[in-house]
Parts: sequence; C-alpha cells; structure tokens
Amino acid sequence: MAAAREIEVRVLGEAEHGEWDRFVSAAPGGSVYSRTDYLETLCRAAGGSFRVLAAFCKGTLAGGVALYETPSRFGPCVSSRLLLYYNGLVLAGESRLAPRERTSLHVAVQTALAEALDGRGYARVRLSNRGAVPDVRAFLARGWTAFPEYTYVVPLADPGELWRRVDRNLRRLVQRCREAGVTAAEDGDAEAFHRMHAEIHERKGAPLYLPRERFVRYIEELLRKDLARLYLARLPDGRPAAGQLVLRGHPVSHTVCAAAHEEFLSLGTTPFLRWRAFEELAALGHAANDLTDAALNPVTRFKSQLGGDLELRLVLTRPDAPALRAAEAARRTALQGRSLLGRAWRAFRREGGNGAEERLE
Repeated sequence: MAAAREIEVRVLGEAEHGEWDRFVSAAPGGSVYSRTDYLETLCRAAGGSFRVLAAFCKGTLAGGVALYETPSRFGPCVSSRLLLYYNGLVLAGESRLAPRERTSLHVAVQTALAEALDGRGYARVRLSNRGAVPDVRAFLARGWTAFPEYTYVVPLADPGELWRRVDRNLRRLVQRCREAGVTAAEDGDAEAFHRMHAEIHERKGAPLYLPRERFVRYIEELLRKDLARLYLARLPDGRPAAGQLVLRGHPVSHTVCAAAHEEFLSLGTTPFLRWRAFEELAALGHAANDLTDAALNPVTRFKSQLGGDLELRLVLTRPDAPALRAAEAARRTALQGRSLLGRAWRAFRREGGNGAEERLE
C-alpha cells in the first residue's frame, strides 16, 4: 500500500509537459482543461498563468493538478472560470492494481497534493473535479470542504441507442431541419460564431466569454492544435443559425460554448446541431460529451432532453487566506451598510420626507 511519504510532489518543467498531457488524456478523471497545450491557449486569450503540480510514486507519475492562477493583492488565486469548467485532480487509472491498492495510491497522492497546495501561499484554491474523482477524503481530512455540482454527460458509443434516448420532440425537430435542408458540420468561421455569442449576450445578459478579437483568436488556435471542433448549423442559403464549440484532447469531449440566432430557434436548429455534433464526435472515437453544467434553469432542461446522464461532481475549496477573508468581510459589510442606508432613505422619503416638505411649504 502506498503511503503519503512515498509520494514526491513537484512542479513540472516545460520539458515534462508532453508527459503530463499524455497522462491526462489516459486518466479517467482527466480532461482537455488540464492539458498544458490548452492552458497555454487560454492564458494567451484570457490572461493568468499556469503550472502543473505533479505527484510521483517511486518515480512514476501517479496524479497531479494543473493550476490556473490569477493574481490578487492578497496572493495568487486558483479557480475555474469561463472556458475552464474543470481544474481539478487527475489521478492514474492503474487498472493493473487491485481496487484496494488503487484506493490506497489515490489517497496517498491526494494527501501529498493537499499538503503541497496548503504550503504554496495561495490566497484562494477552488478545484472543480470531474465525476470520475468521487473520493476526496484526503482533502477533507486536512480541513478542505467539498460541495456538489452537476453536469449532463452524453454517452456516444452507440449512436442508435442514444437516438432512442433523445426526447421525442427534439427528434421531431432534428428531422424537420433535415427536411428543410439545414446542414451542420465542422466550420472554421469563428467570427460568425462570435456574432451569435454576442447576440445571446445582448438578448439575455449572458456573460461574454472573451472580447471578440481574443475569443476568435482562442478558437482559431484551438482548431490549429486539433483541441477543438467548431460546428455550425447553416440554412439552405448559407446563413449560420446555430453553433457550438467542442473541446477534444480526451475520450470525453466537452461542449464549452454554444450560441444561436433567435429568429431560427423555432426551426429546431439547436437540437439539430447538437445531434449532428454527437454523430461527428462518435465517429472521431469520443466516448462521451460533457454538456457543461446542470444548474436549474431552462438551458439545463434542454440539456436533459439530449439523452445524457446527470453526473455529480465535487468541488474542493479550502479556507481563504486571512487577509482575503477580512477584505471580503469588509466589502460585504460595506454593501450591507449601503443597502440599509438606501432602504432608510427610501423609507424617509415615503413616510417622513413628504411631511417635512409639507411643513416647509
């Protein structure tokens, strides 16, 4: 059985990034988000920096975490963000080990990683894990907190069976688009995709992932690296109607961003595009597609109709640095004070203010 003292934890040098990326691509809990070639692209587009904290057992890479860091006046912070849905633990599958030995190794690796993270001087650490990392007891034992979040994961191994799982109404819309001559395929038109993304931002107040120039550059670089596929649905006259950006680099692909023109929603272009992307991803050999997030909202209701499985994932956090906690407590107090002052002023105007004005007259 592995013990924490048998684990060596260190930051990988750039020459070792290729080994890490191969490890991530083979690990059950890995994802493209943990690959260094993806993080390089994200940092160029969104700012920040990254490093890989890796754990070795007897000289063999056994786990680690890719840390996307952003600066603050209290120290660097580690967290997920838009376009970085997962930033959590990556642990070796080790199918050659018996279950008891594999669990022992994972606990030892996590214990060593938690100790290393606690000693790195981060002001904040939040690790969003994939559902394939259900055991985080080693972090909990060191005072970290875990809370659940959810996503939908669509299995792609059997497209025929998946079609039967898709909601009947969505199947009808897919067929209607086919009959209307709508097409959907890989498409490198990042500018058209951004225009649809910006339209949703204006229509619904949804957050812009990045400013236009950086968003387009981000997509085009991922396409060159073969870490993404951009799919667009087009009407018979060639106009783009819907789009989605899917990240690769692991057997589980990730739909990281989707957009559509409002005027074509009733035609069913969005479910049509989703289905065509599933078919293409299955043909590329992907085992599944993570639809990204399942908060309770209308978008999640749509995702639930696509034949996927609801998957629980764990987010790990540790107490923030004291200075950051104090600053945020002061900010909350100030906001509450302004809110109370505003309510008092409105009450004065409503009740006492009018009387005062009458007396002055």
